[in-house]
Amino acid sequence: MPRYLLSRLGSLVLSLVVASVVIFVVVQVIPGDPATFMMGLNATPDTVEALRHSLGLTGPLPLRYLHWVGGMLTGDLGTSYTYRVPVAGLVLQRLQVSLPLTVYAMALSSLLAFPAGMLAAARRGRGADLAVMGATQLGIAVPNFWFAMLLVIVFALRLHWLPAGGFPGWGGGLWPGLRGLTLPAVALALPQAAILTRVMRSALIETLSQDFIRTARAKGLSQGQAVRRHGLRNALIPVLTILGLQFSFLLAGAIIIENVFYLPGLGRLIFQGITQRDLIVVQSVVMLLVAAVIVVNFAVELAYVLVDPRLRR
Repeated sequence: MPRYLLSRLGSLVLSLVVASVVIFVVVQVIPGDPATFMMGLNATPDTVEALRHSLGLTGPLPLRYLHWVGGMLTGDLGTSYTYRVPVAGLVLQRLQVSLPLTVYAMALSSLLAFPAGMLAAARRGRGADLAVMGATQLGIAVPNFWFAMLLVIVFALRLHWLPAGGFPGWGGGLWPGLRGLTLPAVALALPQAAILTRVMRSALIETLSQDFIRTARAKGLSQGQAVRRHGLRNALIPVLTILGLQFSFLLAGAIIIENVFYLPGLGRLIFQGITQRDLIVVQSVVMLLVAAVIVVNFAVELAYVLVDPRLRR
């Protein structure tokens, strides 16, 4: 077990180092100079060079990389070219939207997927299984931005139950914030729930064919009891893998949904940074999101050990 943890930690550190190098190099070699973009076409070369120096765009690339990484390790992500404020403050502000939205969408996805997957596996080949598989096929096929606009039309414009967009902040209380995130969370959760349901069903069907399930049934347990008591835990490893991937995707990949609902999240911050050539924002936020993905995958691998005792050896 300690050797396993050390190997996983070594892999985590190596992945972070490689990711930081790749992100820095890719962002720095993108055509176009941020200083020229900010100053305009009529700026003099001396003015542009002075701005490049103030933005830290001069000097050898290795030194600039070490300065950037050292700043990230100490919490200094640099200063935004566009907003002229520390990037760390921007990230913390936007994370107050993206992180609750991700957790909200993950909770909704799991609440839908686990019972649906268990029902489809327990009723394999019957009407309930066909209905669940049909619904999941529809959930995978429909784009989430189209579904988001449909939710706005029905629940915001017609029924007036929920706001159509924007985020009121958490200063007014928990309920107004949750109301503002409900429609985006549902739009993000349904496609992910469809994928998770299919994975849960496949993993449970494979588990239900094992000898220990037949033994449990022979002792008098019903199909549902065998699934809940013995099948679910043994089918969790592929489900945990999908959950880890979905958390990473929802945290970093909600750009379209955040733009549909005008949410000031991390995805929209990256989009604005790319359009405004704010390279320090782009590379810092992308590095943080990649680090989050790597850490979540590390946590999922540790969860494997907790779920399956055989891996501890």
